[in-house]
Amino acid sequence: MRMEKIKNFIPKEAESKVLEFWEKEKIFEKTLKKTLRPVQGKKSKDYVFYDGPPFATGLPHYGHILAGIIKDVFPRYQTMKGKYVERKWGWDCHGLPIENIVEQELGLKTKKDIEKIGVLKFNEAARNRVMSYSDDWKKIIPKIGRWVDMENDYKTMDKDYMESVLWVFKTLYDKGLIYEGYKSMHICPRCETTLSNFEVTQGYKDITDLSATVKFELKQPTPLPSEQATNPASFGAGNQPRFLRSRQPTTYLLAWTTTPWTLPGNVALAIGADIKYQILSIKGENGRFIIAKNRVSDVLKDKEYKLIKEIKGSELVGKKYKPAFDYYQKKDLENREKGWKIYGAKFVTAKEGTGIVHIAPAFGEDDLNLARKEKLPFIQHVSISGEFKPEVKDFAGMKVKPKAETRNEFGSAMEQNSQTADIEIIKWLARDNKLFSKQKITHPYPHCWRCDTPLLNYATSSWFVKVTSIKKKILENNIKTNWIPPYLREGRFGNWIKDAPDWAVSRSRYWGAPLPVWKCDKCKKIKTVGSVAEIKKLIPKSGNKYFAMRHGQSENNVQNIINSKIEANRYRLTEKGKKQAIDAAEKLKKQKIDLIFSSDFLRTKETAELVAKTIELETSKIIFDRRLREINTGVFDGKTGDDYHKYFASFKEKFLKAPPEGENLNDLKKRITEFLYDADKKYSNKNILIVSHEYPIWNLFAGSQGLNTDETIKLRGKANDFVKFAEIKKLDFTPISHNKNYELDLHRPYIDDVRFVCDKCKGEMKRIPDVFDCWFESGAMPYSQSHYPFDPSSISSRRSDNYGTRNKKNKLSSLKRFPAEFIAEGIDQTRGWFYTLMVLSTGLFNKPAFKNVVVNGIILAENGQKMSKKLKNYPDPMEIIEKYGADALRLYLLSSPAVRAESLNFSEKGVDEIYKKVILRLWNTYSFYEIYTGEPTTNPAFFGTGNQSRFLRDR
Repeated sequence: MRMEKIKNFIPKEAESKVLEFWEKEKIFEKTLKKTLRPVQGKKSKDYVFYDGPPFATGLPHYGHILAGIIKDVFPRYQTMKGKYVERKWGWDCHGLPIENIVEQELGLKTKKDIEKIGVLKFNEAARNRVMSYSDDWKKIIPKIGRWVDMENDYKTMDKDYMESVLWVFKTLYDKGLIYEGYKSMHICPRCETTLSNFEVTQGYKDITDLSATVKFELKQPTPLPSEQATNPASFGAGNQPRFLRSRQPTTYLLAWTTTPWTLPGNVALAIGADIKYQILSIKGENGRFIIAKNRVSDVLKDKEYKLIKEIKGSELVGKKYKPAFDYYQKKDLENREKGWKIYGAKFVTAKEGTGIVHIAPAFGEDDLNLARKEKLPFIQHVSISGEFKPEVKDFAGMKVKPKAETRNEFGSAMEQNSQTADIEIIKWLARDNKLFSKQKITHPYPHCWRCDTPLLNYATSSWFVKVTSIKKKILENNIKTNWIPPYLREGRFGNWIKDAPDWAVSRSRYWGAPLPVWKCDKCKKIKTVGSVAEIKKLIPKSGNKYFAMRHGQSENNVQNIINSKIEANRYRLTEKGKKQAIDAAEKLKKQKIDLIFSSDFLRTKETAELVAKTIELETSKIIFDRRLREINTGVFDGKTGDDYHKYFASFKEKFLKAPPEGENLNDLKKRITEFLYDADKKYSNKNILIVSHEYPIWNLFAGSQGLNTDETIKLRGKANDFVKFAEIKKLDFTPISHNKNYELDLHRPYIDDVRFVCDKCKGEMKRIPDVFDCWFESGAMPYSQSHYPFDPSSISSRRSDNYGTRNKKNKLSSLKRFPAEFIAEGIDQTRGWFYTLMVLSTGLFNKPAFKNVVVNGIILAENGQKMSKKLKNYPDPMEIIEKYGADALRLYLLSSPAVRAESLNFSEKGVDEIYKKVILRLWNTYSFYEIYTGEPTTNPAFFGTGNQSRFLRDR
């Protein structure tokens, strides 16, 4: 009997019953409720946990599952100790991950293709695509036994989250920790944007490249030794023929480069002033050659040569040479007179190459620094899309470092080689007798972490967090944290901080939180903003004052009949309704109304006319606009309000579902808010009364504030009517960045339309088009998930211009969930999320963002390779759970070296072993106990349908 129970034990069935029980009885919610309420008059202590947001662009893999299990174990333990542990799920919604997916789906190859279809269409596609995997995650995460709130989640694309991101940037800017700089950085030529230093580290691959040793001809060889006639006496002193007079052979400097494509941008050669160089004649080569003494044997290899003279590098400084390419020789370049000379530089060594470095300031940090120091000309012969510019006529339009791939086109395979440009450059040099040698080299090269395109070192502008100025504080805060395993704190993580440069946080892309920087088109003054309220304050105002008024009581109101179609417009105001309108108008006299806009329904017309007469306003000042009409209830026109309301399963459904022949509330909000924006553009410094109906006025207020559906419902509250008969409400309105539904939206292109007036020169201030690095957004999650320092819960603050104003305290103490007691992620996040959390928390509050962190290792395929869907070299996680159960997988992963930041070669055999030696043994023990006690338990969900033991009874 016992063996039969073990044989019939099916983990997925047993676990599914547990999950059903948890969900039905809301066990997770009960643990939160129990630990939240006071115990014996004392409030339970919070245990703060941050959940790093995964990209919502794919399904969970073993890395997610391992981190998720660790994130589940620690909060469960703290909950058992009576602490309240909020576990809020988050989604990373912005950045290149989702952009790349959308580009593929829309068939877009380059950034220019995005511009062609428009930012609006591209970003809407990204918004619609970003949460496509959310339902799958919501099914999978509970299956691994994890307790986490996935319903009340945070998303980096939510406006509240984004507003906090703006606040973080503004705060750092005000502290002097943000600056715009022009630096040599890595860019992805396909994505056409910069990458941060830690993004670059994620994409290194070993590749084979071509290097070239190039001949640069000296123009001024003197005082190099000359060739003279060997016996001048035979000709007599001073009587030598011209052809035997002192003559200087052609002398070349040999420079080595691993990036031949940068040679057309050469403006100088760098040498080490204290390095010894040799002038050589080489057998089989015409002319003389200058090479660092220590590099001669490596450069010449087996070639025979003769030493002519040894000189110091300083003797070469200042000499002119001929560039390999002359595309820019005749261009009107700034500092042209200082170009194509030899300069001394400390970064030049005789440890590799030839000891002579070719300088292209647009494509290297050392090169750019030397150019700034010596005021060299600047040549950027490659566009940010990675193509040679038109002036590089022999190679114009060619990509300098394309992604290596084989693709089928027109039925045939075509090879795209990342070395193509280098090959063509080397061929050209060889034909023009400027190539000394070439060779293949294998070296690690950075690739875009999302699209796999080789990166370029490229001088361009970006906005930076000044990490170098707070590095000491970051290291001090790091010491305050506890790492598992411990060596990572001062090791991998600490060393990364020590060497970290300033952080480039701007991206010249589309789908992301906008960089809140406006620049004047005349005087170039910069303005940064940190809230929606600041934006509204800076937006030019029309000077209009708005008042909204509902019509007085009408006949259809008394009869409880819906009148929503203009064709059935026959219901007048009642006597009571007329008096209501006149009484309300008396209160308006002091407002000096200039214009009345009204719905063209009979009851609103009468109301508007009564008001105009009472306040002595000409009837010509009444303008009827169909956009102010009652909501169209379609087939429910002429029926009761109850009939209409019963058509919808919920109040929220009214915003999405339209009755037959009618419209929904989103349609209503769009048309009435469109009216408001149009009126604000057309008129200025007017006092305007808007006469309409209850639902339209409610949605007018919602649209004027940019509220979404949930916020619009909250705005209405529990009252039957948002506005009573003939009630007048003042409407505070400032045009804001909004989407097509007139909801506040800080994304591009909406935010790009926001303009300010420069307070210095009265020029127009436009927002720079950049968006944030998505890692900046995820690093801001301790504040943004709570909409800090703003009030996320008070709907009253959203009924006026106070929406988005800062918490008055604005102190760290008001941010209750900071710092985290515990976080956990993979070891790759030492250069990602862990780093950005620490940088931002130090910059903002000089505190660490977390106290304890558990770092898991990388999970590889059983053969040690990286797990690949394409190679199918690992079992699907869901299949493993179905076969062995989540407990077996959890125990296998938790008992592995991966929880100590080491790599794990995943083996199904390991899960099977845990299943047989632990899970089945436990089940066997329980079954044995159950047989001999014979006592039933009250909750079969935990151990199937059999009897349960005494210790599992409800007590």
